[in-house]
Amino acid sequence: MHTQAMLENILDSFAYPIVFVDNDFVVRLMNRYAKYYYHQERGYGELLGKSVFDCHDYPASSEKIKTAYAKMKKDGKDYFVGVNVRNQRVYMQGVRNAEGEMIGFIERFELNVQLPYQKGY
Repeated sequence: MHTQAMLENILDSFAYPIVFVDNDFVVRLMNRYAKYYYHQERGYGELLGKSVFDCHDYPASSEKIKTAYAKMKKDGKDYFVGVNVRNQRVYMQGVRNAEGEMIGFIERFELNVQLPYQKGY
């Protein structure tokens, strides 16, 4: 199996949307849940190769993405965007190459649940 196919299979195994956006704010990769979410649920057309601002077209959203990107580039930490209407936490996470240079970021979702404390964990 080729590395690209393996990576796509790994990303498709996550049960929430994952989108990779490059340094020019162009959508380069979407896992199957992201495609379903943005195409079927949100009604967007093809997003691959398009600006992330095509689906985040409100000035406040665009500014939030640019600010988060600058912070991630500077400090390397994930950026918590908020909780969406589906009760999912939305994060932006910087992606760096082997030399430590920022090559873009992923937008990822997680179910917003608080698990009960279990002793020993």
